[in-house]
Amino acid sequence: MNTETNALAAKTICFIGAGNMASAIIGGLIQRGVEASTVIAAEPSLERLESLSADLGVRTTTENSEAVGEADVVVLSVKPQILESVCEALAPSLSPEKLVISIAAGIEMSTLEAWLGANIPVVRVMPNTPAQVLQGASGLYANALVSEGQKTLVATLFSAIGVAEWLDHEGLMHSVTALSGSGPAYIFLVIDAMEKAAVAQGIEANTARKLAAQTVLGAAQMVLDNGDISPEQLKRNVMSPGGTTERAIEVLEQQGLPAIFAQAMDAANQRSVELAELLKAD
Repeated sequence: MNTETNALAAKTICFIGAGNMASAIIGGLIQRGVEASTVIAAEPSLERLESLSADLGVRTTTENSEAVGEADVVVLSVKPQILESVCEALAPSLSPEKLVISIAAGIEMSTLEAWLGANIPVVRVMPNTPAQVLQGASGLYANALVSEGQKTLVATLFSAIGVAEWLDHEGLMHSVTALSGSGPAYIFLVIDAMEKAAVAQGIEANTARKLAAQTVLGAAQMVLDNGDISPEQLKRNVMSPGGTTERAIEVLEQQGLPAIFAQAMDAANQRSVELAELLKAD
């Protein structure tokens, strides 16, 4: 096991729900050196459990309370619409020594605490779909009962599938939803637009798609690798005076692309607030 996963070495982690996101996290943990025997997946679908066991070697069960009873860390990875009933059924099996992590979008901390019972350390996480290829971006928020050691553990867990960043207050979860939660769809739209424009200019579709996707991947990696240089400056570094990039950027800015992104993210943020209101505990 590498040093990044030392915080998880002596912990048993159970996942309540074994859908795509849970499977991605589990796969990332195994790739990072976490022992499969310390991971339990609880899921009503026997087919999904058999696949996880065969592919990753983790323990499986159809009994949520059985998995929670053995676990130090409980990851709630079911759909938000059924989370209330799942939490209420698990509450008798929980204790202040067990850390609960929810990846359910829109379920606020106060609601989770009401469903899970008092004195339970809880962390909310907003991951995103690129976690499925270990390139996720996750926002993290903890209640006051989560210790520094537990925070380290959570950061380690979600760093196994990409980047994990702590938030100062819970309201920022709506912004994370608008940024990295919905963000992959924005980038898919950009790649699709670039591909179609290239095809219109004569490039074969598959070639255009590969070049567009690799360009986005490479540009993103440059941003991550050059943390002291702003994306604005990186953009300028590509732009030669009077060159092709400058001409293209002039069109994008004149057409209002930055303002369009701001409006889109504001709309996503507001919708996240609305959905959270609908999912609040009574």
